[in-house]
Amino acid sequence: MNKKYTYVWVSLIILIFGIIVIPRIVERLSSNTVVENDRLNVSVQNDKLGYILLDGKKRKVPSFEFINQDSIVVSDKDYLGKVYVVDFFFTRCPSICPVMTTNLVDIQRNFKGNKNFGIASFSITPEFDTPQVLRTYAEKYKIQKSGWNLLTGDKDAVYELANAGFNIFAAEMPDVPGGFEHSGLFALVDKEGYIRSRKDEFGNPIVYYRGAILEKDGANDQGEPEEIGILKSDIQKLLKE
Repeated sequence: MNKKYTYVWVSLIILIFGIIVIPRIVERLSSNTVVENDRLNVSVQNDKLGYILLDGKKRKVPSFEFINQDSIVVSDKDYLGKVYVVDFFFTRCPSICPVMTTNLVDIQRNFKGNKNFGIASFSITPEFDTPQVLRTYAEKYKIQKSGWNLLTGDKDAVYELANAGFNIFAAEMPDVPGGFEHSGLFALVDKEGYIRSRKDEFGNPIVYYRGAILEKDGANDQGEPEEIGILKSDIQKLLKE
């Protein structure tokens, strides 16, 4: 084709695009009707909390039954209808547990009086952490009985719940301070028993929340930011669902 005619056709196409398409884009922008799929190369954080998937299925808290600080049997069924935070700790922990418990006390205080919120703390040294020891620990940290169970029971069941049920690492390690190692993470569970979390900027669930950094500190020595602030916000979101 003659170059002259080619330029004419290209100019005509550009003119038609300008007349028909551009005004429509401007109109949609001005009326705020542009949808997420119209945006290119933009990462948007979804406000709705994500589910944790395992083999394509939403991960649910497995059944459990333990004894709390008042020697009362507590099971997963007691938490149905509540939003709750889960952690694994032990009362003689010389490192991260005091910080974790302090954070949970702060969270409990933040949702004081809300009957739809709870906390479940599982001891990874149940042979030592008897109900009496747990009760003393609760008194030391001024833990309110309402909604917060410090749980003890069969050791194998505790480790199965931690490592397989929640995939939150816990293990005996004689070479580390206290003789036990655990991750210091908090899990957030919704009213139906599903593990939930907010999503990162790429739309992937963060899965768990750092529990061993105080909110007031902002970050730890490695530069990892605290996540108690966002956990409080996410608890509030689930309470409204």
